[in-house]
Amino acid sequence: MSVKLKPAGKLFIVAVIVAAGILGVRWYQARPKAAAESVDIGKVSLPDAPDASLGSNAVQLALPSGEPAVNGGTAITWERMAWNSQFSAMYANGGVRTAKGSLFDKAHVDITYIRQDDCNKQMADLVKFASDYKNNPNTPGVLITFMGDGMPAFMTSLAKELETLGAEYQPIIIPVTHGKSYGEDQVMGPQSWKQDPRNALGKCVAGVLRDGDINILLKWAGDNGLKVNPDETTYDANAINIIAATDFLDAPAKYITGYSEKRKLIVNGKTNGGDTTVGVDGVATWTPGDVNVATKKGGLVTIASTKQYASQMPNQTIAIKKWAYDHRTDVENIIVALAQAGDQVRSFSEAKRFAATVSTALYQEQSADYWLKYYNGVEEKDIQGLKVNLGGSMVFNLSDMANMYGLGEDKVDRYKAVYNTFGNLMVKMYPALMPTFVPYEKAVDKSFLFSVMANHPELLQGKAIETKYAGEITSEVSSRSYSIEFETGSANIRPSSYKMLDEIFESAVVAEGLKLGIYGHTDNAGADAVNIPLSEQRANAVRSYLLKKGLKENRMETRGFGAAKPVASNNTETGRKQNRRVEIVLGE
Repeated sequence: MSVKLKPAGKLFIVAVIVAAGILGVRWYQARPKAAAESVDIGKVSLPDAPDASLGSNAVQLALPSGEPAVNGGTAITWERMAWNSQFSAMYANGGVRTAKGSLFDKAHVDITYIRQDDCNKQMADLVKFASDYKNNPNTPGVLITFMGDGMPAFMTSLAKELETLGAEYQPIIIPVTHGKSYGEDQVMGPQSWKQDPRNALGKCVAGVLRDGDINILLKWAGDNGLKVNPDETTYDANAINIIAATDFLDAPAKYITGYSEKRKLIVNGKTNGGDTTVGVDGVATWTPGDVNVATKKGGLVTIASTKQYASQMPNQTIAIKKWAYDHRTDVENIIVALAQAGDQVRSFSEAKRFAATVSTALYQEQSADYWLKYYNGVEEKDIQGLKVNLGGSMVFNLSDMANMYGLGEDKVDRYKAVYNTFGNLMVKMYPALMPTFVPYEKAVDKSFLFSVMANHPELLQGKAIETKYAGEITSEVSSRSYSIEFETGSANIRPSSYKMLDEIFESAVVAEGLKLGIYGHTDNAGADAVNIPLSEQRANAVRSYLLKKGLKENRMETRGFGAAKPVASNNTETGRKQNRRVEIVLGE
């Protein structure tokens, strides 16, 4: 499976950086100087929502004939990268151009898909369209679609480029969310990293800088309290280091071929003039990059993926505000069609296979069997006999779209968490390159989705994707301790800790593919007869807080360990304070 997809793929390219001409960080000089401090990323919050379909009384719609539609509808060019989360869009259009009898034909739109894997080219085309549309309102529409976690950077760059055209011609994210990556994007590393994430400190991961897959690494590191070195030209033994790859296939190639490079050493926060040679210990990539690792060298397993952090990469679409408002009915009809398509693809294997055939026609690579296989995702053994997970995407119905934007029963705005999480993360990692980003409320326009939900309640009958949780956590993905303040000798949480608890809630909303463990610990002052019950009560107090915030009861497990698992010496007050903690575990 070494086929090479076009490289720019789903890259989280920070266009504002490219526009500024900054493609990386300069090599440090040989003399000692202050080094960029490795970043303690903190808790990166991303929510989620996994598997479902129509009920047993569902009606399968007739598949389009393949003939071009002649409906006289609104002409739209929709640029798309090769990505399986778009299966519902493939089905809805019925072909590369809207086919007769397709859902988009019934929506009275005439859409032509263009494969464009270069995110910067997509944005340039949208900017050109905005200018053309201002001069001639009859100009055919242009839409572009990217990964949701990259939108803060994309929107910020576009907003700046379109500023001179006026507020009406600013970019907006319209909620025509097709689906999401559900496993195909992942970080692969040695099994020892799964056994203890601290084993990744001082190691190097190859990936495309500021790419969505590197975001998975950053989130996993943050959830485990690990620092990441933001400078790809230096080496920090106390952080995870990143080796820059030119594209998502170059990253695994560097691992497979044993690539190495020289780095400036960081000692006590400074480069000391010395060099060291580093190699590739892990990889951030997506299909077929993960397949190449498995079949050509092996030895790496899934450390974290979008099946676990399953809201990180929803498929999001950008439009020019003026065009979207001028064509409100068209946008709403597209949402209706995609919602119906999502239900069909998830409910009927024939509809899913049909979507795969359209993907093959659009991407002009491989076969329907190939795209179908990696849409579904597979577990296989690599060349060394290790089990690896490859591929995996998911499409949305209307209930899923509502859940993504906080319009579902739990009222949790999942995409707001994703957008703000990765916007803030980029500012934190690269403050000089991206000092700020377009606010979520300005970037996303939910009015189209509000209207569809109000006028088509029948489409909300489709079951939303739902995670099934194990009875208890047997495998940890991440673990982090919090110093939550309680009233002395009790399980009453002090108000000063509410903000921290809200962060824990967001971190749990991160990935509903993972169960949440809440474990209470004390210092060794007092007897077990007091400490164990107290630690249990405090864990349950946190659980009660999260329940009130909206987490489901079956997502959480609580335990109290008393003083049995210290993380520091109980001989000092500093150590005892560290031992009085609540540990939050995300696991399976």
